[in-house]
Amino acid sequence: MDPVLNPYAPGAGTQPPELAGRNALREEVRIAIERTRGGKPAKSILMVGLRGVGKTVLLDRIAEDAENRGILTLRIEAPEKRSLPALLAPQLRKALLKLSLNEKGKDLAQRALRGLAGFVKALKFKFQDLEVGLDYEPELGLADNGDLDHDLVALMEVVGEAAQAAGTAIILFIDELQYVKEAELSALITALHRCIQRRLPVLLVGAGLPQLRGRMGEAKSYSERLFDFPEIGPLNPVAATEAISKPAMENQVTFDPAALEEIVQKTEGYPYFLQEWGKHAWEMAQSSPIHKSDVDQATASVIAALDESFFLVRFDRLTPTEKKYLRAMAELGPGPHRSGDIAAQLKRDVTSLAPTRGQLIRKGMIWSPSHGDTAFTVPLFDQFMHRIMPGDDWRY
Repeated sequence: MDPVLNPYAPGAGTQPPELAGRNALREEVRIAIERTRGGKPAKSILMVGLRGVGKTVLLDRIAEDAENRGILTLRIEAPEKRSLPALLAPQLRKALLKLSLNEKGKDLAQRALRGLAGFVKALKFKFQDLEVGLDYEPELGLADNGDLDHDLVALMEVVGEAAQAAGTAIILFIDELQYVKEAELSALITALHRCIQRRLPVLLVGAGLPQLRGRMGEAKSYSERLFDFPEIGPLNPVAATEAISKPAMENQVTFDPAALEEIVQKTEGYPYFLQEWGKHAWEMAQSSPIHKSDVDQATASVIAALDESFFLVRFDRLTPTEKKYLRAMAELGPGPHRSGDIAAQLKRDVTSLAPTRGQLIRKGMIWSPSHGDTAFTVPLFDQFMHRIMPGDDWRY
């Protein structure tokens, strides 16, 4: 099998050859965006799911769909140690400069750029990572109070007015939204709420780990009325099979049914793992069709590749105590698990482990599906923990 023609694309946020099983959600977001552009009420959409389910890929594809329809998009990834204003400001500048070329929206876009200049100048001391080139002098009294809650509302209002005048919409696409600090989330929610009240064409399409639902509620109690939270999970067997078989068929290659069934079973339908198994099975096979024996032989190289990249990059960020906590979880199986059961594995009381658990949640390694429960955010991580920390030495 020619490796140059291998269609599978495992990678962080890499677009797969076939985005299977997500068309219904893409259509849901399209409708929300078009309603917003038309001045009709619509909820912002926050996609939640575990690592490896394709949230970033889906977010990028939806943003691309919107851009192709003339929508202005702001594409942001929220790392753990950057402030929301620092992430928003350069993207807003870029979008407003585009709007300023539209004859109908020109004046309001220029006013919004003056508002952005005031916003940056007023908040730069508080958010020291806030760096952006300023194209206009600030307008006195516009988004320049130095209070994020007030200033972000004022700024997004004038941005929305400019987009409305130009006949388009401003859509914020924010990935890893769970890392945004609570006070900054609160300001963002308040600004979006005000835009909804004024029927301004501003919408948020975000993605994050499952704890994002709770974080939004903690930031603003009314957030559940402003957002829909579709859950992005593994693909069902039909969609998972399509994700593997269709790209191969486009290259005049087929899989035996038993080979497809084995891949779906091994990956549990998680899109990232489907791409890894597809890639390695292709490389293992001598010719078409690809057999189950090829998949079986590829499994060892897949696991090695996952261990070296997908899993290890997360494991290496952990302290020894955090690693022990996750190993104790793995000893109990995939989960979710009661906090008391994890503590019993470590022969510790639940209270003493609370700081470790809290830090793992902040790092995005675990989440709490319900009170007192703990689950991995990374699929198959329990199996990896057994491989990386075998035996019982971790207990001591």
